[in-house]
Amino acid sequence: MTTARTRQASGRSTRKISWDVVRTGCVVLVMLYHSTFLSTFLHPEMTPRDLVFPYQVGASLLLVISAYFACVTIGRGSVLRYWWGRIARLLPPFLGAVVVIFAVMRWAAIGGWFYPSFNDLWWNLLMLWNWKPADYWFIDGSHWTVPLQLMGFTAAALLFRTRWGHGRRIIAVLWAAVLVPIAQWPIRVADKSELYRTIVDGIGVHRWHLFVAGVAIWLWSTRRIHLLHFAAMLAACMLGQALHNYSETPEGLIADWGSTVAVCIGMVVVALTAFGPDWNRFVPGWLAGRITWFAGISYGVFLVHQTIGYIVVKKLDEIGVDPLLQTAAMLVTGTALGWALTRVVERPTHKFLMRAYDSLAGRRTRSSEA
Repeated sequence: MTTARTRQASGRSTRKISWDVVRTGCVVLVMLYHSTFLSTFLHPEMTPRDLVFPYQVGASLLLVISAYFACVTIGRGSVLRYWWGRIARLLPPFLGAVVVIFAVMRWAAIGGWFYPSFNDLWWNLLMLWNWKPADYWFIDGSHWTVPLQLMGFTAAALLFRTRWGHGRRIIAVLWAAVLVPIAQWPIRVADKSELYRTIVDGIGVHRWHLFVAGVAIWLWSTRRIHLLHFAAMLAACMLGQALHNYSETPEGLIADWGSTVAVCIGMVVVALTAFGPDWNRFVPGWLAGRITWFAGISYGVFLVHQTIGYIVVKKLDEIGVDPLLQTAAMLVTGTALGWALTRVVERPTHKFLMRAYDSLAGRRTRSSEA
């Protein structure tokens, strides 16, 4: 969500404004889903929202976009530097967000809500909920994407170093990554083995199709696969998304077709954004600047808006503030905290860690040449 921008000599970004629009739209959809639907679903004692967006779509599309830009950037420089850059971008703000959210949850504790212990803090910093969410509770539910992105970028770097990351072999890897989860889906919804669920959910098998979709979009947009091949692969990814959105209930399996259709439409939008021209002719300059600004802080916003936003909404609900204003307060709070996290943690630590890497790499080069 925070791909580094390529700069021209003038210092202006060469990235298409259309990507900033799509990224901003995805994060806003995540915030709307959490503020208008999930807030009262998780805390039914709060006043129902007047306007509700009940579709889980934004976070899934952000993983698609991440996979696409992994393909765009992985060939620039060494693979190790690419991998380190992704770690340096994702991990420090995540760790900072966990600490901030933990502190707020304890400082502004609400009776009857989850009150995290210091053990919960360590478990969240280590992302143990990715393996056993029933035992290790989320401090913030939005964080489920972080380990998947870290694993995805690591897998991309490892594949790129081998023959399996290029040519026809990568096509075979992609098809396996989307078809194997589909084939094992009946086992996933029927098998109650704790070990099986820990492994399969821990490595995110049921979400691999989102990464495959992003890579497939890059392959098609760069004309490495033809349209029919791309359509077949994207259709398989859409099937994977449909199966993922089935939930186990006492009445049996229930499909969330609204979210499924929304994500499938979003995949097409991402593909058209990658393949088509920039939208700069349709986005006014004054709006483009604001969209680019928000896209630049979108990862920070994503990390800190949910749990703290729920606390803000609850406090306002207790004093009788209108639900629409509560939603607006959650959006504003998330944006402000996301900006602060980006300025104080994300950008400085990324800059420091990349300078440290380049300095160490330079020393190794000079030593080998001596």
